[in-house]
Amino acid sequence: MTTLEALLQDRLATAFAAVAGAPADPSVRRSQHADFQADGALALARQLGRKPREIAADVVRIADLDGVCSTVEISGPGFINLTVADATIASLLAGMSRDERLGVQPVATPETVLVDYSAPNVAKEMHVGHLRSTVIGDAAVRLLEWLGHRVIKANHVGDWGTPFGMLIEHLLDIGESEAVHELSMGDLNGFYQAARAKFDADDEFKQRARTRVVALQSGDEQTRRLWRLLIDESEKYFLRLYERLDIRLTEQDFVGESFYNDMLAPVVDELDRLGLLTESEGAKVVYPEGFTNRAGDRLPIIVRKRDGGYGYGATDLAAIRYRTQQLRATRLLYVVGLPQHQHLAMVHAVAREAGWLRPPARAEHIGFGSVLGPDGKIFRTRAGETVKLGDLVDEAIARAEAVVAQKSPDLDAASRAEVALAVGIGAIKYADLSNDRTRDYVFDWNRMLSLDGNTAPYLQYARARILSIFRRGEVTPRRDLPAIAVTDPAERALAIELLAFPGVVTGVAESLEFHKLAGHLRQVATAFTTFYERCPVLRSEGEVRESRLALCDLTARVLGRGLGLLGIATPDRM
Repeated sequence: MTTLEALLQDRLATAFAAVAGAPADPSVRRSQHADFQADGALALARQLGRKPREIAADVVRIADLDGVCSTVEISGPGFINLTVADATIASLLAGMSRDERLGVQPVATPETVLVDYSAPNVAKEMHVGHLRSTVIGDAAVRLLEWLGHRVIKANHVGDWGTPFGMLIEHLLDIGESEAVHELSMGDLNGFYQAARAKFDADDEFKQRARTRVVALQSGDEQTRRLWRLLIDESEKYFLRLYERLDIRLTEQDFVGESFYNDMLAPVVDELDRLGLLTESEGAKVVYPEGFTNRAGDRLPIIVRKRDGGYGYGATDLAAIRYRTQQLRATRLLYVVGLPQHQHLAMVHAVAREAGWLRPPARAEHIGFGSVLGPDGKIFRTRAGETVKLGDLVDEAIARAEAVVAQKSPDLDAASRAEVALAVGIGAIKYADLSNDRTRDYVFDWNRMLSLDGNTAPYLQYARARILSIFRRGEVTPRRDLPAIAVTDPAERALAIELLAFPGVVTGVAESLEFHKLAGHLRQVATAFTTFYERCPVLRSEGEVRESRLALCDLTARVLGRGLGLLGIATPDRM
């Protein structure tokens, strides 16, 4: 809800409540027929047994809108059209300009929010399949931290299981120093594939690998040291990639599957004490309520396998138990692909039945679709291989540097490299975040790096262009004006978009639908372009010049803050 919407909603809610004799939602929203429209009378008509236009007339008669709106009209079957007074907009804009937080207040009751995201696998390179979890999760961390929540980042790395037997044996075969060199160079895939090839082709190696798994699980000191070496070198690679992508994950945020090993048996024991465990074909399972297959049979979460090992369900349940009981998290966000929806829903259901996920604690699956290539299939290289995330970053920066060199040939080499990094990484992130995360999207370099359209470079350039106004005019815009005048329709349109920023931010913090924030920033930039074409800034004089400079400044700050919340850098020159 925008600042204006909140004001109108509050004023109209009182009037609707008086007419209805109980609280009623005015349903205020943006409208093409006026600045805003209230549709609440239509919903209330059936409840009161009255015509909606009559209800709307009563609301308008008693609503305290004097000085807030210049025009209030009833249209159609009972819509209330609201045109906000210029003076109201001018005052609200000035207040937003004076506020370092741009009208977005920290939350009144901060929560401990845990964000589970990225989750690469040890000894495997990150690929395009990790992109969405990493980018969406990072945006969630930035937004929720800025709003004042205590945010815990959890990088649930795959660092346990049977593959580590063959990985450790391969490490021993080639020698520790060679293995460290190979892994430090970032060739994790090559290391893994060589180990897998041996495992598939050599029975003696396969037996050694299986024996090594037993040693790992039993805590053998030498095996654990080699296992830790694999993890350390892999994490160094992940951290280098996170730094290039400007992702906030650090060394302290790695919490691998192995972290929960000692918690698995107590979890199973507690589920048993609670009467939730059932034996099925030798395995220990839990049947959460409401989950069945097509035949109507109940679906289980396997917590202990027939051979005594533990399933993924046990690890996921242990993580929830730890996160709610030890970390005291009340909001658990799982930034995981949509194919995992049923598994997560079942795990969360079991956790609720066990009492580990009781209000105010709740878990949310922040699901997302796939990244597709131009052919509409899963994005791959021309050779049909999975696209490595490191290669994607390299190409983004190289392509962005070509765009920057063409657009701004006067930039020195160091500045060009800095801008290219911001533009290339920004293009990747924005292409992801500007799409509804629940849908697949097509990875298109030409569209992503365009300086026109719904792209990061367009928004970055819009902000840089605003800053160039201040440099050309050698002026510093004032942020203490009592009012920012809005006399031209283009000024007014831009002002209403800017005043929407606080409501968009708080709404996205709940839904984590980042395409709504991206879309809003696009609308702000588009409205600014129209304003800039129609309303001279530096050539204006007096109060008009001061107001327009303040409007430019506020636009640049909204674009900068909004892109920053998405994890996108904003260079001052482009």
